[in-house]
Amino acid sequence: MNQQRPFRDRREAGRLLAAQLGKYANRPDVIVLALPRGGVPVAYEVARQLGAPLDIFLVRKLGVPGYEELAMGAIASGGVRVLNDQLMGMLHIPDDIIDEVAAWEQRELMRREHLYRGERPPPDVRGRTVILVDDGLATGSTMQAAIKALRQQQPARIVVAVPTASPDVCEQLRSQADEVICAITPEPFHAVGLWYGDFSQTTDEEVRDLLARSSESGGARRDERQQGEMYAKPN
Repeated sequence: MNQQRPFRDRREAGRLLAAQLGKYANRPDVIVLALPRGGVPVAYEVARQLGAPLDIFLVRKLGVPGYEELAMGAIASGGVRVLNDQLMGMLHIPDDIIDEVAAWEQRELMRREHLYRGERPPPDVRGRTVILVDDGLATGSTMQAAIKALRQQQPARIVVAVPTASPDVCEQLRSQADEVICAITPEPFHAVGLWYGDFSQTTDEEVRDLLARSSESGGARRDERQQGEMYAKPN
């Protein structure tokens, strides 16, 4: 790997990340959930190599007005809101501004839910092992919201898996998830995109295409398993 930019793109990052998740391969209780949009190409490769189903878990970052790339928190499906208390204490952002940003992002969350999922219901994660995948962690607020929202659905285990993360954020999440796998934790970290050769924005069309392809290949895998079980049964 290139020491300056270890990952060529998100798909390659997903393949390298999957190599650290081998113990979850071909397990019927495992499901991979991607945080759109950037997490989907990574998660597609993880799910493909683990032989696991792929779906999405929608979370939206709450950007600081005027500095939208700086996350003051995040929201997730199910009405969950997580705020970065340390940052909020420094910036003194009024509650009405936070509510305004959250309302805007809630509309976008609902738009994407319909666009990516259509009429397909969300997966049932109760009692399952959920591998939550994103393309990287800078502040960790988006992933924290995802973990908090997922806990309400009572999975057996939540595994956070990302190609790259700030060392502090990676360590912080260990107290919230059951397992955290960060493939690389550069120091200094600065930003997720610095560790990719190609960090161009993932499009809605790419998300829909990868979800459709994963669904088709997942159906083929299920057919193969069922056929193998049928031939294995004595007459």
